[in-house]
Amino acid sequence: MYTLNINDLNGTDRDIDTPNWRSRRMVLAKEKVGFSLHETTLRPGTHNEFWYANHIEAVYCVAGKGTLTNLETGEKHQITDGFLYLLDGHEKHQVDVEEEMRMVCVFNPPVTGREVHDEDGVYPLIVEED
Repeated sequence: MYTLNINDLNGTDRDIDTPNWRSRRMVLAKEKVGFSLHETTLRPGTHNEFWYANHIEAVYCVAGKGTLTNLETGEKHQITDGFLYLLDGHEKHQVDVEEEMRMVCVFNPPVTGREVHDEDGVYPLIVEED
């Protein structure tokens, strides 16, 4: 059994803080469960473009308000508490944040925690060594 209090991640290598968002990586590839789980806080007034070309991501909003735009189709969705989106087609997308948003994110394949978004917003596929 694996247990964790998210506040124990503060200031560690699992706590990634950028000007637009903060992601605390609760479950990573090294846990060897086939997915990774993160809590990501998106800061109000930010514009965020992402493209997970190598991962499927499910995102569940637990607080806040913003707009999701599918950059491939132009389709827009309002995000509020209780809204989920699944990027099962590796869609390029953007999230514009009106009120601070807390999101629970699940990635498959799992991320290692060493990934950094490239110029296209893509995480490279890094495989955890046994």
